[in-house]
Amino acid sequence: MPAPPVIVVEDDPFTRLIPFVLDPDANEERRAAFADFMSTDEPDFAGWCARVRKAAGGLYPAEVRLVGSEEEMRANLKDCTALVVESFRVGRDDLAAAPHLKVVQKFGLGLRNIDVAACAAKRVKLLTLRRRANISCAEHAFGLMLMLARKLDELDGLVTVERVKAKQGTYRPFDRRHTPGGNFVRMGGTRALNGATIGIIGLGEIGREIAIRARAFAMNVLYHQRTRAPESEERELGARHVPLATLLAESDWIVPQLPTLPSTRDIIGRVEFAQMKRGAFLVNVANAPIVNREALIEALRSGQIAGAALDIHYMEPVPEDDELLSLDNLILTPRMAGSPRFNGLNDFEELITGLARELAA
Repeated sequence: MPAPPVIVVEDDPFTRLIPFVLDPDANEERRAAFADFMSTDEPDFAGWCARVRKAAGGLYPAEVRLVGSEEEMRANLKDCTALVVESFRVGRDDLAAAPHLKVVQKFGLGLRNIDVAACAAKRVKLLTLRRRANISCAEHAFGLMLMLARKLDELDGLVTVERVKAKQGTYRPFDRRHTPGGNFVRMGGTRALNGATIGIIGLGEIGREIAIRARAFAMNVLYHQRTRAPESEERELGARHVPLATLLAESDWIVPQLPTLPSTRDIIGRVEFAQMKRGAFLVNVANAPIVNREALIEALRSGQIAGAALDIHYMEPVPEDDELLSLDNLILTPRMAGSPRFNGLNDFEELITGLARELAA
C-alpha cells in the first residue's frame, strides 16, 4: 500500500483545520476545541469535516505536518507532496530540497514570499486563495466607518418624540410648509465617505480589500508601507503611496492594517496622533498593539481625533472598568471582523479540494 501523501502546513490558528479533514491522527483535544469555536455558525463541525473529506477523495488519508518556522518547514521538505504557506518564504533551494513536491498553496493571494519563476521551472503548481475572512475584515472596517460617519449608534431607535426629548432635552419639528423633513432629530456632525480621504497603513491583503471598497465609495486612497506596491496595483486600486506623516496629515480616515511585530508596536503614538488632521477618525480591525493605548485615549478625550472604532482590544474580553468603555466617541466590537465562521470553513473547503484536484492530476 503506498504511503499517504505528506502535506506540510505553516502553523496558523486557521490552517489547523486541515488535519481534521485529512489526517486520521489529528489531535482530538484540538478537534473538540475547534468544534466549539465553529459552533456559532456550524453546529455540526464533524459533519462539515466528513463532507469536505468526501469531496477530497483520494487525498484522504494524508499525513499533515504543522510547522512553526521556516527552518522546521525545510526540515520536512524531503518527502513533502504539498506545501501550504502564508508568510513563510519558499525559494529555489526549498524547491530543490523537495523532490516529491507537486503543489505550493499560498494561504492568500500575495506571492511576494514565493519564487514564482522557480515554481514554474520545477513544474510545481502554485495555487492562491482570496480569503473570505479578509474580505469580511474590510467589510467590517467600512461598517465601523459608516457607524462613525453617520452616527448610527446614536441614531438607532431615535425615531419618536419621547426618545428625542430623552436624549436631547427637546424636540422642535421643522416647518414642513416650507422645508423638507430630513433629520427631524436635528443631529449634527454626520459625514459622508464620498470624496473623503482614507489613509491605509499597510497595503497587504486586507489593506487591499479595504482600498477596493474605498474606491466604490469614491474616496481618495492614500497608503503607506515600507515597500511601494507595483504601479499596476496602484492604478488598479487608485491608491497613492505617501510618507506616513503625509498620510496622517491628509487623511480623514486612518486605517492601520499591520501585523504585531517589534517594528510595528506603537507605530501610532502621541507623535502620530499630533500629526493627524484634527477631527479625523481611526479604525483598527488589525491588531491592538500597533496603536498606543494611552495616546489613543488622550487623542479621543482632547478632540484631536473625532472618534475611533476598535474590533481588537488590549485585553480580551475587555474588563468592565476599562477606561475605553467610558469614551462616547469610541465604538468597540468583540473581534467580529473575520466572522462569520463560514469564511474560514469555505476557504478551507476550497483549499483542500483544490489540493486534491492537483494531486490527482
